[in-house]
Amino acid sequence: GIQDEAVQSTPQVQMRRDVKLERLELGLAKARSAIMEATRSKDNRPPLADKDYVPMGPVYRNAYAFHRSYLEMEKLFKVYVYEEGEPPVFHDGPCRSIYSTEGRFIHSMETETRLRTRDPGLAHAFFLPFSVVKMVQMIYEPNSHDMAPLKRTVADYIAVLAAKYPYWNRSAGADHFMLSCHDWGPYVSSANGELFGNSIRVLCNANTSEGFAPSKDVSLPEINLRTDAVDRQVGGPSASRRPILAFFAGGDHGPVRPALLARWKDSGDPDVRVSEYLPRGVSYTDMMRRSRFCLCPGGYEVASPRLAEAIYLECVPVVVDDGEYALPFADVLNWDAFAVRVRVADIPRLKEILAAVSPRQYIRMQRRVRLVRRHFMVHGGPPRRYDAFHMILHSVWLRRLNVRIATQG
Repeated sequence: GIQDEAVQSTPQVQMRRDVKLERLELGLAKARSAIMEATRSKDNRPPLADKDYVPMGPVYRNAYAFHRSYLEMEKLFKVYVYEEGEPPVFHDGPCRSIYSTEGRFIHSMETETRLRTRDPGLAHAFFLPFSVVKMVQMIYEPNSHDMAPLKRTVADYIAVLAAKYPYWNRSAGADHFMLSCHDWGPYVSSANGELFGNSIRVLCNANTSEGFAPSKDVSLPEINLRTDAVDRQVGGPSASRRPILAFFAGGDHGPVRPALLARWKDSGDPDVRVSEYLPRGVSYTDMMRRSRFCLCPGGYEVASPRLAEAIYLECVPVVVDDGEYALPFADVLNWDAFAVRVRVADIPRLKEILAAVSPRQYIRMQRRVRLVRRHFMVHGGPPRRYDAFHMILHSVWLRRLNVRIATQG
């Protein structure tokens, strides 16, 4: 009798364990088809209702489909934040500095109520709340060039989660995401093959030549917050009150900047102001506000906080690279509508390229920069709809929609 009962009850336990996952996958499949449908029928539909904001116009690849996807995310998406690990390396991060996007996101995710669930069985995605910036501060031996302790910390952490919960092994990490704004984020993610190869890696250092895969990874905007009063770092004059064509100031390092500085630094050209260090008493922010185009070459790595600064200050960003930088939110935003991309070989022709943008075209681009800014805003208080926090989550949501987890036990 007992043996028969045991045999009969095993499949039911198995079934019960997978019912939740089946329900999750079914919900995602419905959302997926609603978004696909919106992608196909964008032109003959009235805009979707939204009390805060309706995405429209050429700054989006497909404004209607983005809106549908965003609303589906708000309705459905649930993220589980693992509770293991002690601050400051876990559940913490820098909230002011070049790496602030990392700390702000971790903090917002910890305090999130709407898109977070405390029941991992109801989660579509799982957040690994470790901070590479804090690891570098706490664990890394300065000047040692030995990153093994950082990788060991991450490897051990994932081993703990994989042993304690079924979720990592169930998907081989594909519905899990990490987030890092540190240059070493991609390197630390190689601590675990599944983390590097399957998981959604949200990285500022989104370099496609170093294994960043835009189809599964997310490009994180690098936003350098010096103070909590973000609104003071925002806004700028119209085109007619911007006498300088192009501006850049920054250190001579990395693969791109030496070429830029070699050609334009102290060139005496009043239209293209490029310097390594600004003279005393000259404000970096004021220079950006007085310029029509702000040059955004990467430094040691591909990302630059200048991109978000330019957008905040209504200066049209010029991305100087050879296409290896995966731009933030590029699956939703049409960067060509509000930014210029220049290859390294074309640096000598910068003035010619930018001067060729007609005043009418410039005014249009600047207006679009102002429009797109809400997606890069980081707020002192709780996050607001369509801001940087929600756009990062939306990028994760899109990647999660691409993953189908087998529900057969």
